[in-house]
Amino acid sequence: MRIQFEPEGFQPPRAGLILLQCLVAGLFFLFVVRFWYLQIHRGEEFARLARENRLRQERIYASRGLLRDRDGRLLAENRPAFGLALVREDCRDIPSTLAQVSEWTGIPLEQLTAKFNQDRQRVKPFEHLLLISDMPFDLLARIENRVLQWPGLEIVTRSKRNYPQGELMAHILGYVAEANEKELEDDKDLNLGDFVGKQGLELVLERRLRGQKGLHQLEVDVLGRQLNKKLVQEPVSGENIDLAIDLGLQQVAWDALEDETGCVVAMDPDTGKLLALVTKPSFDNNAFAAGLSLKEWTALRDNPRHPLQNRVIQSVYPPGSVWKLMMAGMLLNEGVNPADSVWCTGEVALGKQVFRCWKKGGHGRVDMMRSLIESCDVYYYQMSDRFGIDKIEAFAKACGFGAPTGIDLPHEKSGLVPSKQWKRRRFGEPWHRGETLNVSIGQGFTLVTPVQVAAFVSALMNGGKLLKPSLLADEDPAVRSSLPFTAAGRKMILDGMRLTVNDDRGTAKVLRRPDAVMGGKTGTAQVTKLKMVGEERVRTENLAYEHRDHAWIATWGEKAGKRLVVVVMVEHGGHGGSDAGPVARRVYDKFFGPPPGASSGVPSGAAPQAPAGQVAPTGPSSRATPAGPATSPATPGVTAPAQQTLSAPAARPVAPTRPDQAAGAPGQSGQPDQPGQLDQQDQQEEGLRIVPTGRSARPAGRDRTTGRAVEAPEVEDAREGLHRYDPDTFDPDAATPDGRGSDDGVVPPLRRFQNVAPEDGQ
Repeated sequence: MRIQFEPEGFQPPRAGLILLQCLVAGLFFLFVVRFWYLQIHRGEEFARLARENRLRQERIYASRGLLRDRDGRLLAENRPAFGLALVREDCRDIPSTLAQVSEWTGIPLEQLTAKFNQDRQRVKPFEHLLLISDMPFDLLARIENRVLQWPGLEIVTRSKRNYPQGELMAHILGYVAEANEKELEDDKDLNLGDFVGKQGLELVLERRLRGQKGLHQLEVDVLGRQLNKKLVQEPVSGENIDLAIDLGLQQVAWDALEDETGCVVAMDPDTGKLLALVTKPSFDNNAFAAGLSLKEWTALRDNPRHPLQNRVIQSVYPPGSVWKLMMAGMLLNEGVNPADSVWCTGEVALGKQVFRCWKKGGHGRVDMMRSLIESCDVYYYQMSDRFGIDKIEAFAKACGFGAPTGIDLPHEKSGLVPSKQWKRRRFGEPWHRGETLNVSIGQGFTLVTPVQVAAFVSALMNGGKLLKPSLLADEDPAVRSSLPFTAAGRKMILDGMRLTVNDDRGTAKVLRRPDAVMGGKTGTAQVTKLKMVGEERVRTENLAYEHRDHAWIATWGEKAGKRLVVVVMVEHGGHGGSDAGPVARRVYDKFFGPPPGASSGVPSGAAPQAPAGQVAPTGPSSRATPAGPATSPATPGVTAPAQQTLSAPAARPVAPTRPDQAAGAPGQSGQPDQPGQLDQQDQQEEGLRIVPTGRSARPAGRDRTTGRAVEAPEVEDAREGLHRYDPDTFDPDAATPDGRGSDDGVVPPLRRFQNVAPEDGQ
């Protein structure tokens, strides 16, 4: 073996060593940069993340504010609720855990998985993802001992809304439910699983009731077990709010409606405070707070009596004869003398249309006061024909109709005051004179809400101030506008309402009591075309329920300085005096106390006196006028003239020369007006004719060729026609080619004039 030696002074190449040194230096430099990046540049961030692995934040839910009535009785409270939550960071096997929860609770696994997948995007891995919000106590007891065997599952305690009165207060309070996606996006203070107001005062007062969440800081070990807990921020409870509602009065109004469908409003006329607001049928708002199943929701939604509808503010109805209070004020403002009278024979004719009064045979001589007391339709037919729809529309809107009242509840409807422009826009048709007659007695297109009527009657009582109806006890009275009434006009309307209660022919006699001054106006709103058997109308009790008239009564009462306005509307109730009146009577008995001798009623001649500053009217308006055909005592059998025609709207006034003589009625001598004295326009088809008592508006005739008798020509009854509105879905502003909204429930009319005359016993 030969060994070779390097010559002395030989130097190996240095390039490899330099390269190796450069590589080592580069790696060292990279480590230094990386360490700098991690420890200095992002050191604070990573330190925070490290702390978060050890420290967690837990929200403390604030207690929602309480709701109480005017006497401090709880209407909405909070109770503890136990839920089951999942912390993803601590859960080793999420599918198995969800399957176990499904086995414990009976909730389908697909439903739990869908909820988990939906909510995981909004919840951090170390935060609670709520699977069940409220567990029954027996389920809680079964799960509590086993939950430790499933890492990531925790039982959490939260407060849950409870409504002790249930359906009695549901339409006022509304309810709370879990916030949806849109609410979470719109309100950054909300977190997944938060409960928010969905309806009623819970929705309107959400910000005041919600409060502010607090914060706990938790220290946990590597397995997620809690080691320490520190309070970081105190929660702030929501505001406790007192309502103007009198729970006792609310309960009485609820009980008085019994099984009827309808509503009751009781309002303080001087402050606008609502003491009772009842809608029947109703629903249990506790069911919404707990969460409804699809079956339960479908049953509520499809219920034909619409229990979810707040009829006081969301249902619109023809006002019927209650509308005559506003009409009488308009006539006074237009300069009509309240002593001017007309002759009511029970019906008038406009061309081929017949407009009947509710009282067959008529009321005889009727002035303004008598028209209110006995609710005569013919008086308003004739007076409205003089002034036209434009003046009625303007005056009604000035009285607060056709616009929201501003009540502290969501989704209030405006109702409808029809006009020429509205009909042209909605139906593409011109306005007809007969429709003005319909509107004059609160029928046809006219629609109001019960709360609008209550605000209007309150304004008559308080000096003409249209107040915002208020449900909050601490809210100052808010005046929206003023009635376009004079003081004398308001006084006369109130006197008319008082006499409607105390006069023997008044339609609101049910309200009489000797210890208080009471006033009222009844109304019967027709909902479908009249069912006729010959010349007789089918009685209400013989009609199918859905074809029966709505029953109204608008009332006020005063006793010992206490004043109250009560409005009752009973859907398909029949008659205002007999069906809605007893409901209002029970409300007043609760508010004023039982009347003395309640079982015997008011003795004859013992009617209470008018309030201070109100004097019963004198002259023709205060005299009891016989109903039916006018017959002179001196000349038995002499009745009103055969026919009389009123002039067109721009013609002379209806009232006769002598204020004590009605148009077309017998004079003082007992003789009727002579035919030559009648307006010549009675020969024109478009004239408004008074139909004589005892005679038909459909006269028979003879064939001119054969001379034989022929059947009476068909004359359309102005009251016939299909009901155009569903009060729960009607939208007066919907515009479609046939005048129907997509879901407003409007039925195209078969006749131009309909829904005119209420039945007797208004």
